[in-house]
Amino acid sequence: MYKVDLPIDQSIEKAVERRRSAETERKARIYNTRIRVLGIDVGALNQQVQEKKHQQNMEMQRDKAFEELRKIHDEALLRQEVDEKEKRAALHTDLTKYWATLQHVEESCGADLKCGLKGAFRITIPEAELGPASMQIFQGEDVGEEERRREQIRKTEKDLQAQKEDNERRRMGEKHRETLVSKELVYQDLRGVQLHTQEEECRKATRVALDNYNQALAAERAQHLKEQLRREESESLAEVCHTLTSDMMTECAEAAEMEVAEGRPARVLVDKWKGMRPEQLSAIHREREEQRVEKQRQRDAEKAQNVAWQLQLLKLSRQAEEEERREAQLRREKRSQTDLHNMQLAREQQEHQEFLNKKLYTNKPTKDYFYQFNTSSR
Repeated sequence: MYKVDLPIDQSIEKAVERRRSAETERKARIYNTRIRVLGIDVGALNQQVQEKKHQQNMEMQRDKAFEELRKIHDEALLRQEVDEKEKRAALHTDLTKYWATLQHVEESCGADLKCGLKGAFRITIPEAELGPASMQIFQGEDVGEEERRREQIRKTEKDLQAQKEDNERRRMGEKHRETLVSKELVYQDLRGVQLHTQEEECRKATRVALDNYNQALAAERAQHLKEQLRREESESLAEVCHTLTSDMMTECAEAAEMEVAEGRPARVLVDKWKGMRPEQLSAIHREREEQRVEKQRQRDAEKAQNVAWQLQLLKLSRQAEEEERREAQLRREKRSQTDLHNMQLAREQQEHQEFLNKKLYTNKPTKDYFYQFNTSSR
């Protein structure tokens, strides 16, 4: 056996060395206190930045390559289209030349009928040897052929001109009708946009006015509640003060008063006091009744104000519902008008299509018309 020095595959060793280097770098990052505590890896960040730039450069190069490939394809398609046009023009030129040089009217099968026997096939057999079946033209046959042919040509040209004028008028009418329909649709779109804008503005103004009104009512109600609370507190305080300083609590009746020396207040004889006098009791009852009436009047006023507020809210809600119903009715009417207009357009288009299919294009060619061509070697 001969000893042969084969090349050693070092890819495995390189892969192991690469993994060892990556592991060493990872350990250095992990065991670095500064990087681990602060969380800053400058090398990794720089590597990410470089990878991002590299990816962006690769994407830019790919986009440029795609753009160049697109330009090449466009140029190839343009060249192919130009070549096809040139081939088509050359083919048309050759066909026209072929028709002009090799396919004359005088050399056709019906040259004796179209060109007055010029260039037609001549019979070399003497007429005395021909029978009745070989006769082609009889004496006195088709005397006004030229005049009839000229009249047919004039009539054909007149009919063609009338058809051209009719088609032109129809085309102009359709174009004018399409223009009117387009203008009507544009006007309807603009009108719809204007109506929608006006509706939005009205709705916005209504919301702003309603918000302002609600804010004013809320402020007025808060002020009224604050005033009522202040009045109730003052009345309660006055009532408490009056109760504490009244004769009922102090038991200072005139019957129990005792005359003392001048300049000294009267003393109340507790053992002789037998209650308040009737006029005092009546004054207390009258004041209590007045307070009750005033309280009832305040409650009625507050209740009336709440009822008025509820009625106002109900009125505003009804007005809003009425406005929404009116807007819905307007939208339904607009939709119905649009549907009617679309139905009218569809009906007109269907009538025009029926006219084209049933009245204008009625003379369709049959198979016999196509079978009459290429029946001979000419």
